[in-house]
Amino acid sequence: MKKAVVIGASGQIGRPVVDALARDGWEVTAASRGGGRDAGWDEGVRTARLDRSDDTALAALVGDDCDVLVDVVAYDARHARQLTSLAGRVGSAVVISTVSVYEDGSGRNFDTLGEPDGFPAFPVPVQEAQQTIAPGETSYSTNKAALERELRTVADEFPVTVLRPAAVHGPYSPLPRELYFVKRNLDGRRRRVLAYKGRSLFHPSSARNIAELARLAAARPGTRVLNACDDETPTAAEIGAAIDAVMGVETQTSFLDGAPEGSVGGTPWSIPLPVVFDMSAAKRELGYQPVVSYAGSLPETVAWLTEALAERDWRECFPHFADRYPDLFDYAAEDAWFAA
Repeated sequence: MKKAVVIGASGQIGRPVVDALARDGWEVTAASRGGGRDAGWDEGVRTARLDRSDDTALAALVGDDCDVLVDVVAYDARHARQLTSLAGRVGSAVVISTVSVYEDGSGRNFDTLGEPDGFPAFPVPVQEAQQTIAPGETSYSTNKAALERELRTVADEFPVTVLRPAAVHGPYSPLPRELYFVKRNLDGRRRRVLAYKGRSLFHPSSARNIAELARLAAARPGTRVLNACDDETPTAAEIGAAIDAVMGVETQTSFLDGAPEGSVGGTPWSIPLPVVFDMSAAKRELGYQPVVSYAGSLPETVAWLTEALAERDWRECFPHFADRYPDLFDYAAEDAWFAA
């Protein structure tokens, strides 16, 4: 039986990655800071506590007979060097990066979103050959670019598949964009306003589809960079309608022609230009087919969010989301907009 080690196994992406590999016949060690176990994992999955900053502990955990190392939490050049130091001891690796490494032909990227005219004008769809941001240590995007650059230094001796997901969705997310619609429905809001006529396109990536890509790459080692997204890109309006359908509610939606007006009309998907990624390379190289559609993934996401919100305030449940989107539930401003 081939052996796999998954770093970051207790997170949103790590949980389905462990499950996918175990179901595919791998002997899996699920490593995380807490060493926890997901209730859905096969009983043969081994769990281990791991302090990612401890190079010696990581090397000891991986050992000398690991066939694939899947790293879902690698962040920067230092983490890449941890992985490349294992070349010769590990058969191959699969590493999660991000689409935020891309930039357009004018140097605009996800780090320039807050600047005037700073939203990138990407081709539709974005292919893996699209230029990327300069590696560095100043942001999430530059650190991920540095991670990718460092991994390329051992391309000839250590096969590494780099996966670039977009807007990751599914249970256990620290940034559950679906919260925007779920919480409103739970709060009894039956009216909403969507900017950009509700037509914004921000490509989603199901954690389960990312796990499927990791499974396929583990079985077919190689040095490659692949987008890791769903097969479809629903609009913001379509996402809201799909969540309404899961929750059994009807909502009246009004639209703004352009950008949000203050806190009114903004959602985690409200962007002025489309951000869509080409998945043909993953299909061609790995035979990738999504295991779940966006709409098909929603029932478990909605159930998870509903349960979480029943116990605590949304800010306590999702502090990262609250920091990123502090004004999404400004109902008073929205009511004033409707009244006007």
